[in-house]
Amino acid sequence: MTKSELRKIYLDRQKSLSEVGRKKKSLQIAERFFASFDLAKTKFLHIFLPIEKNGEIDTFIFIERLRRDFPKVVTVTSKVDFETMTLENRRFDSKTKFVANRWQTLEPANGEPIEIKRIDVCLAPLLGFDERGFRVGYGKGFYDKFLSECRQDCLKIGLSYFPAAAISDVQEFDVPLDFCVTPLTVLNFNE
Repeated sequence: MTKSELRKIYLDRQKSLSEVGRKKKSLQIAERFFASFDLAKTKFLHIFLPIEKNGEIDTFIFIERLRRDFPKVVTVTSKVDFETMTLENRRFDSKTKFVANRWQTLEPANGEPIEIKRIDVCLAPLLGFDERGFRVGYGKGFYDKFLSECRQDCLKIGLSYFPAAAISDVQEFDVPLDFCVTPLTVLNFNE
């Protein structure tokens, strides 16, 4: 299927999850992530903040665990620059105030800008993905551009409620993930 077709299917599935189902799957994904990845040498971790209206994975579960168990890891998230249509990286912590942008995505109201080359691990949003690690996002290309600018050794990890699907229209500018974590497994696309 095309990304457009998959985007509609997976967005509908994601939105149809009950609050209890969403929380349960988010917890399973978080548990699998923390059991599978060694963050001892991670200095900067980029994490997306969930779009509630779209039923995205609750990444605040990850953020709480990072603060508790990995206090030396600096958490970074995106802020959209609507003039350039690019993502800026902003450091955030427990004192950071968040505001919703025009797409209802939470962003830090302030926060130190962090150069993309400093990021060691990126937890990327997606609606779907395929067996090669290519993502289906919301179609604006923000994260493909973002991921293409990350360091070669930056771990690019997708988080998904659902298993892989076949994508028929992967483009040359699409950037594959290194891993994807689902409630049931961790897929390694580098093997």
